[in-house]
Parts: sequence; C-alpha cells; structure tokens
Amino acid sequence: MAKRDAIPEVETYIDHQAGVIREVQPPAPRSKKAAERRANRAIYTALVIISVVWLAPFLFLVLQSFRSYLTEDGGMVSYLVPKAFSLDNYRFLFEDGRYLRWYTNTLTIALFVSVLQTGMVLSVSYVLSRMRFRGRRFIMNMILVLGMFPGFLTLIALYFLLKQFGLTQEGAIPGLILIYVASSGMGYYISKGFFDTIPKSLDESARIDGATRFYVFRRIIMPLSKPIVIYTILMGFMAPWGDYVFASYVAFGKSDSYNVAVGLYRWVNTLDFQGYFTRFCAGGVLVAIPITILFFLLQRYYVEGVTGGAVKG
Repeated sequence: MAKRDAIPEVETYIDHQAGVIREVQPPAPRSKKAAERRANRAIYTALVIISVVWLAPFLFLVLQSFRSYLTEDGGMVSYLVPKAFSLDNYRFLFEDGRYLRWYTNTLTIALFVSVLQTGMVLSVSYVLSRMRFRGRRFIMNMILVLGMFPGFLTLIALYFLLKQFGLTQEGAIPGLILIYVASSGMGYYISKGFFDTIPKSLDESARIDGATRFYVFRRIIMPLSKPIVIYTILMGFMAPWGDYVFASYVAFGKSDSYNVAVGLYRWVNTLDFQGYFTRFCAGGVLVAIPITILFFLLQRYYVEGVTGGAVKG
C-alpha cells in the first residue's frame, strides 16, 4: 500500500480574553524553507544566465554600430567596446538612399499587411466562433492541416504564379503583401478562442433588437476584443518586418524592391564585408527599434490577447 502523506500537526491554545479555542499551524521546518530558498536561487540563476545569453548578441550589435568605419576597422574585430563612440554608421545610413528605400519598402509592406491581415483574421475568427453552418468543421480541420506545412514548400509555385501577374522583382512589394495577407487566415486559432470567451448572449440580445451581424461584430464584439485586436496587429506587423526568405525570392535581383533584411544581407554578402559590417550593425539596430517600442507600449494587451485566446481553442 502507498504510504499516505502525513497530516501536519495543529497546535491549540485557549484565548481567555475571547473565550475561544484557537488552532495554530506550526511554522514550516527550517529544512523545507532552506530547500525552497535553494530552489529559488537556482531558478533565478538560470534566468539570469538565459537573459545574458539572449541579450549578448543584441548588446554586441549595438556597441559595434557605434564603432566608426572611418577611424577604426569597419569589419569584425576582437574587442567589444569601441575605442571611440561615433554616429558615422547611422549618418551613412541616412545619407545613403538604398537603406532608406529598403526601410520604406519594409514599413509599407508591414503596415498594409497588419491592417489587411487584422481585418481578415478577425472576420474569419468571428464567423467560425459564432456561426454554425455545413462544412464549418471541415474548413477548420483543413486550415489546421494546411498550417502544418512550412511556407517555403510553396516558394517555386508562388514565384511562377506571381510572375504571371507581374508581381515579382519590380512588382515585389504588392506581391509580398498578397503573400502575407493570403496566408494570414491560418492564424485564426487564438482569435477564435478569444471570441469563444465572449458570451453569446450579447449577440443574441443585439439580434433581438434588430442589429445586423456586421453591427454586432463592429459595435459590440470589437470594443470587447481590444487585446486580441492589438495582438493580431502586432503579429501582422512582425511577420513581414523581419522576413528574408519570401522577400529575397520574390524581389530577386532588383535592389529597389528589397526589404531591410534582404538589403542588409546583400551588403555584407556581395559587397566588402569588412567595410560594411559596422554599418550592417547600425542597420540592424534601426530595424529593431520599431518592434521594441511597440512591445513596450502594447505588451499588456499582447499578453492578454495570447492568454485570452488560449482559454478555448
């Protein structure tokens, strides 16, 4: 037989002033408290090590971006901290028309995709959450199965399809927007789970009063879904912002259509790596700034959207 857990002893004493008998739980043994402290120290130590490992590359990128390519070696060096801090690399990026063009391309694609993808994902999620129709379960299962296949398996087919419509190379920007938006419906899972947590009685009450489906969605559901809306916008913005695979394939050979990731890679791959490395680091820092600001400002809604959508799936 399995040994039962020992029931902690309870001490009793008489409170003469109140005229009652009180029970007091004895303090935990010192050995148990010491074990908890050791476990906490181990956890915090592991978290500190993970944080250092995670932040080290970004710290290296930031420090190297302030190393002047004019007064020091512009390539890889054996020391971390620059001998003299300089803004020469950032000045070069703003004076060089190529980087600004790539940055503008990336920002344009990310903004369009975040807006269009948010509308599509939330609409699909609301329909699958609230409406019951024939084929609903089949559609959900099909989307789930298709989402298991990595996107790069469709690269060749997508390229030739987009090429037929002139959406490659010079037309890479609208082509990339189409790719990102067309594949966004597969990310409905979290949004649908969030909508499932909103009582359907709100929809039914509004429908009894004569409201249309669109009115219910726009005026009742959306105001209650701010966390998931912001989460969807962030996901739609991040996907094209740091993408290299699709962007390099669709915009192949036309530098005017590059995004930042492709442009920076071409700099250090096809040009002088030793001369452009510090400018590459500065470009990477500028790429990280918008995402960092968005997460600092909207992290509360991001977490609420993820946790709220994970309640039901």
